[in-house]
Amino acid sequence: MTPEQKQIVQNTWQMVIPIADTAARLFYERLFEIDPTTRPLFKAESLGEQKRKLMQVLGFAVRGLDDLGNLMPVVEDLGRRHSGYGVTEQHYKSVGRALLWTLQKGLGQAWTAEAEVAWCKVYALLSGVMQGAAASVSGVRPAA
Repeated sequence: MTPEQKQIVQNTWQMVIPIADTAARLFYERLFEIDPTTRPLFKAESLGEQKRKLMQVLGFAVRGLDDLGNLMPVVEDLGRRHSGYGVTEQHYKSVGRALLWTLQKGLGQAWTAEAEVAWCKVYALLSGVMQGAAASVSGVRPAA
C-alpha cells in the first residue's frame, strides 16, 4: 500500500463516520444477502452492538495505518478470536465484498477507482493478517 492509498482510505473513512449507523446497517444487510452462512455467526439480540463494534474496529484500523507495528498485534488477536467464532476463509471473502459494496453506496461520487484499489489493499492486508493468526491457532493455513 502506498502512502497515497493510505491517505485515500483515511480521507474516505472520514466521510463514512457521519453515516456510521447507516453504513453498519447496509454492511450487515449486504453480508447476510450475499452469504447467508454468516447470519448464524451473530445473535439477533446483539447485532446492534456488533454494528457499533464494526465501526469502532474499522476506525481503529484506519487510524492504525500510520503505525502498523501497533496495529498488527491487535489485528492478529482479532483473527484468533474470529477463528473461535467459526469464521472461515469464505466468510472473509464475503465480508470484503460487503465492505466494498457498503463503501461504494455510502461514499457515492467519492468512491473512485483509486479509492476502490486502496480499500482493497487495506482489506487484503487486514484480512490476511487475521487469517494468518487464525491459522496459527487452528493449524490450517489459509489459501494463498
